[in-house]
Order: sequence, then C-alpha cells, then structure tokens
Amino acid sequence: MSVPQLNDEHRGEEILAVLDTAFGELLAADPAAFRVKFRKMAASAFAFYRGTACLFYHDLDAEHAGQGGGRTYSGPYLDDRTSRVWIHGDLHAENFGTYMDSNGRLVFNVNDFDEAYVGPFTWDLKRFAASMALIGYAKALSDEQITELVTIYTAAYRERIHALATGAKSDEVPPFTLDTAQGPLLDALRDARSLTRFGLLDSMTEIRDFERRFAAGGGAVELDAATRYKVLAAFDGYLETLPDASLARPDSYRVKDVVGRRGIGIGSAGLPSYNILLEGHSDALENDVVIYIKQAQTPAVSRHITDPAIREYFRHEGHRTVISQRALQAHADPWLGWTELDGSGQLVAEVSPYAVDLDWGDIDDPEEIALVVADLGRATATMHAAADDTSGESLVPFSTERAIDAAIAADEDSLVPLLVEFAHDYGARARGDHQIFLDLFRNGRIPGL
Repeated sequence: MSVPQLNDEHRGEEILAVLDTAFGELLAADPAAFRVKFRKMAASAFAFYRGTACLFYHDLDAEHAGQGGGRTYSGPYLDDRTSRVWIHGDLHAENFGTYMDSNGRLVFNVNDFDEAYVGPFTWDLKRFAASMALIGYAKALSDEQITELVTIYTAAYRERIHALATGAKSDEVPPFTLDTAQGPLLDALRDARSLTRFGLLDSMTEIRDFERRFAAGGGAVELDAATRYKVLAAFDGYLETLPDASLARPDSYRVKDVVGRRGIGIGSAGLPSYNILLEGHSDALENDVVIYIKQAQTPAVSRHITDPAIREYFRHEGHRTVISQRALQAHADPWLGWTELDGSGQLVAEVSPYAVDLDWGDIDDPEEIALVVADLGRATATMHAAADDTSGESLVPFSTERAIDAAIAADEDSLVPLLVEFAHDYGARARGDHQIFLDLFRNGRIPGL
C-alpha cells in the first residue's frame, strides 16, 4: 500500500474526522446507541474493522491518489468497466450466511448488502483479504499461513470468474445448498434447516385475545398513534415496490401489529427501525410473517465514487440498497423492497427464520479454514457475475464476469501478490488503528460520547 504512514496522534485525528463524517449526525441524535456500537468495535481488531468501512475506503482513496490515479481509479485491473461494477461494499469474512431464496431453497451465500454500490471490483477483494489477515492473526496463524489463505481465496475467485465468463453450465458452478455444500457451510445450512417460522414467532410475539401480537421487551418499542400511522403509510408505499411475483403470492398483507426497534448493532446504531407483523397465507397463527423497515444508510464507498450517473441513478438510500441487492443476489428475498418515512429512504425485508451467519468461532484447523476460504472466493465471484447486463438494471450494461476475466487475464500473475501484500499491510494497519481507537474511546476523546 502506498498510504502515507502517520504517527498515532495524527492517525487518531484522522480516524476521528472520518468517524465524524460517517456517523456524526446519527451519533448526535442517539449517543447511547453509539456507546454500545463503539464498545462492540473495541472488543477486537476485527470488530473494529467491521464497523469502519468508512475508514477503509478513506484509506483506499488515499492509496489511489498516491498512485496518481486520482478519482478515476485506474489502478491494477481497473478500467472503464471493472472500476464501475456492482460491489458488495463491505465484503469481510463474516458477511456470509444462509437465506431462503425466492424458490424456497436454502442457500449459503454473501449477505448484508447495506453498503452495496457501484465501484471497482478489486475493492471487494481487498476488503475480504484484509479481513482474513485479521482473522488469521487472531487465530495465531503465521504470516505464511495467512498468505496461503489469501492465495487460495484469490485462486478460487479467479477460477470461478473464468468459468462463468466462458459459459460454464449451472451444474458446473452450482450454488451452495444442502446438496452441494461441505464443512462449516453445510453445517450452517443444516442449522438453518432446523429453524422454523414458529420458533421465530415464538421469540418475538405472543397470543393475546386469540390473535398474535408482538411481545413487550426484547428491544420492542411501543409506538404512539401518529408514528404508527406514518409507518403504515410507508408500508403501503413499500407494497408498490415489490416485484409482480411477490404480489401474486397468496399472502393477504393484512397488518396485525407494529412496533419500533432499537438499532444497537455494529451496523445499525442510531438508525430508526420498525417491525410489522403480517397475516400469513392462511388463518393459522404459525405462518405469520415479520418484516422490518429500517432507515437505509449512506454507503461508505459512495463518498469516494464521484460519478454523478451513479449517484443520480438512485432515488434514495433505500432504493439504492434494494436495487444493489437484487443485482448482486440471485433469487433475492421476495419481501425485499423500499419505501420512504419522514423523508428518508427505508429498506424493507423479511425477518427471516432461516438466517444463520458463518460462525468462525469453531473454525480453527488451517485445512478447514482453507476449504471455507476457497468456497467464499467462489461465492464472491458468483456475486460479481450476477450483477451485470442480465440483472435488469441499466447502470451496469455489460457482462461483469467477462470484463473482470479479461482484466485479470491481461496480468495473470500479479493479482495474488497484490492481494497478499494488501492483506498483510492493511491487517497490520487495522490492528494499530484499533489500539488508537481504543485509547481515544477509553480516554473520552470521541466527541459526543
């Protein structure tokens, strides 16, 4: 990396400035939520990295400026196509898990598209590679072992992109399902299969006067009449954004209850959100549906992509999140849509009973880690390949897999060294930044907290 090295004091000021740009308004509105968020980030270098995509892209921007690329992002493997494809925006090793697709099939894939945007495909690869360096370090893997993991991820990504670009048939590049997955991915799918809609409803609701309602507690917030009216009006707007296939479902869309939710996770701190309980596809109480409405955030990467054609394509951040997820995720959640509330774009989706995240806690054997990382490389390639001229959006009107394949083929031998070097350099920087952040936080130097 050609990012200028700063001493701890100057780097601390830089971190504070970036956090203020990204979170300042939300922090001022709800400092208690950010105290929780920042304490979660303080727990480890990886948790800090997860919560600071804003700092990551600030540093990448500085790296490109240092190379003379400016804001055209004409670095290695980037051209007028590969620098503007649909990207995940926060592709780290924990943003993978299970979901039930629109065909009723359990799939393991990339998840959490809140930061998705259009930008250089290598930024996703770099963010993932650095996350593996952090996980590997925390598991006491050597630098050589971390190098091997990044190499395996990159090779699997390269192989899958080439296969997709050259017309591989679906049975040659199958999704990760109960029939095709192995190891921890299969474990996650089996865990998801053991979950039930009734179990989710039992954890969030209760039966009162022979009807299901949200239960008190657990982060639920009772709404006043005016807020409830606004949320229901936003729900009506959301229904208009669902695809025809979803509207043709037998569900009645009858609202049974509405509550507010406190967003205190690493990614959702300070963002207003609501849960809506809907009548299921029959009078039975065990098939009701819970959806959430959450204020969508400005993606960190968008602050460093200045193309007005990209920025103006989206009506608001809720629209941007949904369009990006539909582009990147084959057979996305049929409940996925957007709306507006109090002038802000909102993301709407189902609270899925079948969501299980990849758990790195018990993945410690280097050989098992290598198998998982290879599968995540394939999943990354499949995601990038899904988001192109066949996605139904005009913003990326070309075959992304062919564009990426051609760019890599022009310099086949340099991609692995590029990502390996970046992983080690940025992993070390993130560990140092975590310590700086920890000292700033514990010494009361974060404004507003």
